[in-house]
Amino acid sequence: MDGIVLLREDHRTVEKLFKEFERADGEAHRRRRELADDVIRELTAHAWIEERVFYPAARQAAPDTTDHVLESVEEHHTVLWMLSELKGLDPEDERFGAKMTVLMEYVRHHVEEEEKDWFPDVRKAMGRKALVALGERMEQERRNAPDDPLEVPSADG
Repeated sequence: MDGIVLLREDHRTVEKLFKEFERADGEAHRRRRELADDVIRELTAHAWIEERVFYPAARQAAPDTTDHVLESVEEHHTVLWMLSELKGLDPEDERFGAKMTVLMEYVRHHVEEEEKDWFPDVRKAMGRKALVALGERMEQERRNAPDDPLEVPSADG
């Protein structure tokens, strides 16, 4: 699969989880915990494959995207720490919903910037064949993704 298509599919998966969380009743603590755990798992793996495979390839193929990549890594840093806080937070804690809301806003902004501002430049620079090979490497690397968001490289800051 094309690496950019793979990342966009990840984005859609997380957005569906966000929408489910938004629809879940604030009193449905167990369901909101399950959804948050799914979001944590998905975003941790996504950040891992972006940082380990996609971002280095993007920088090499399209050097003009370097600033976008660096900004994205900094956004990952914040997201990963929020994920680690959510991971240990009781869903009945009054901050749980608020923390998830801020995370959703932050991730949605990040996704919009990636998809609109610089994925097209990377696609143009790499071409289909290279993106398919990159997608295969990303799928392989996903198997190595940690469970702990703080094990993703950018979490260290």
